Amino acid sequence: MSRLFSVTLLTSVIVLAPPVFAERISVEQLQQGLDHPWAVAFLPDHQGLLLTERSGQLRHWQQGKGLSQPISGVPQVWAQRQGGLLDVVLAPDFSQNRHVYLTWTEADHAGRAGAMVGYGTLSKDLTQLTDFRTILSQQPKLSSGANLGSRLAFDRAGYLYVSFGDNFQAGSAQDLGALTGKIIRLNADGTVPQDNPFLGRKGARAEIWSYGMRNPQGLAWNPWRQEIWESEHGPRGGDEVNIPRKGQNYGWPLATWGIDYSGEKVPGSKGGKVAGTVQPVFWWKVSPALSGMAFYNSDRFPQWKNSLFIGALKGESLIRLTVDGERVEEKERLLKDRGERIRDVRVGPDGYLYVLTDASDGRLLKVGVEK
Repeated sequence: MSRLFSVTLLTSVIVLAPPVFAERISVEQLQQGLDHPWAVAFLPDHQGLLLTERSGQLRHWQQGKGLSQPISGVPQVWAQRQGGLLDVVLAPDFSQNRHVYLTWTEADHAGRAGAMVGYGTLSKDLTQLTDFRTILSQQPKLSSGANLGSRLAFDRAGYLYVSFGDNFQAGSAQDLGALTGKIIRLNADGTVPQDNPFLGRKGARAEIWSYGMRNPQGLAWNPWRQEIWESEHGPRGGDEVNIPRKGQNYGWPLATWGIDYSGEKVPGSKGGKVAGTVQPVFWWKVSPALSGMAFYNSDRFPQWKNSLFIGALKGESLIRLTVDGERVEEKERLLKDRGERIRDVRVGPDGYLYVLTDASDGRLLKVGVEK
């Protein structure tokens, strides 16, 4: 078995964890032939799940019935490079209103793209979204199709959090007048909560919850800490796990543990630690290229309790970390021998992990521990 190392920050010390060995896992392929699938959301009452394909299709999948034709009523997307139809989540009160939230990319007349957020009502027969409404447009649009972020998560109070990447324009992450490189917090209808940190500040966008993010590709509710956590795709190294808190600056590009793709210092960087910025709770020196994330709080596999799972694109694996308060430690990398980019991971109602692989022949996998 291969030896795994993790890197975490305790004060200023990089700690190498002892080797750990993965248990044998079960992997069941539920669906293949997906066009760069990006996200899944589970429907109630054993109705299966919704999944997005980056090229613009929202589909329904159910055991025994397979994959549906594209659901109608989805907005037209700008599907280039990393852009397209991205995240999908259900409203917390879906059983009452059947609202489904999506993120996607849209380009302006000059061809610059940005992420969008909206929701529609899913029909009872699961074939269409009606009354679709856009509630947020990332401004300014700066992207040629990179660093879009674009994850969604609700908290227990019903607030909607949105992750927006810096659109490969690093300095915009520090600009409070721009919605790039930010975590956004909204009411479910798209209005701004009255206790958002920058509400009423001149030159600042009221939607901003926290800032200084590069490419936040994972966003999930931590059931033990009762707060939203974020996973961030860094440059060359410097991938992070953060706890985005009200009004806080997470540093990018001023503070980063990564380097530029050229191998040189990130332009504008002042080092790993910079006064006035918040340190990640965990970071990687070698970038796995993080994507979707999920906390494991099911009784199905007790050995996974108190774990955080994060997909790795370049790292072609599913990373398992343990969480103890704000202490995070990498334990193992699953699926690493398959040679597949992991785009999303969610915990199903049955306690299994449901994983999407990012490819033109993408797969939906069901992952558990062998008995």
